[in-house]
Amino acid sequence: MQRLKFIYRFFLIQPLWFRVLAPAALLLSILLSSSTFGEDAAYKGGAKLAAAVFFGLWGIPFRRNRQLAIIFFALAALSLYLAVNTFVQAG
Repeated sequence: MQRLKFIYRFFLIQPLWFRVLAPAALLLSILLSSSTFGEDAAYKGGAKLAAAVFFGLWGIPFRRNRQLAIIFFALAALSLYLAVNTFVQAG
């Protein structure tokens, strides 16, 4: 429970642009990956792109912790690759 409190406090001390953009990217990723929008490749690619933005944003505040930053940036790069691959396969 204390880790969750730490993450929440850490989130609250971030700048306003981060506090708006990170939850928006997460919400957009969840919404676009749901079956509500259908099976169109553009929605799936958009969901992966939003996930890449989310992971990239979380990598920025953790730059001092090199291991966490590398993990978040690697996840962002993987999500970006998957998004581009989805868009290319769609035509």
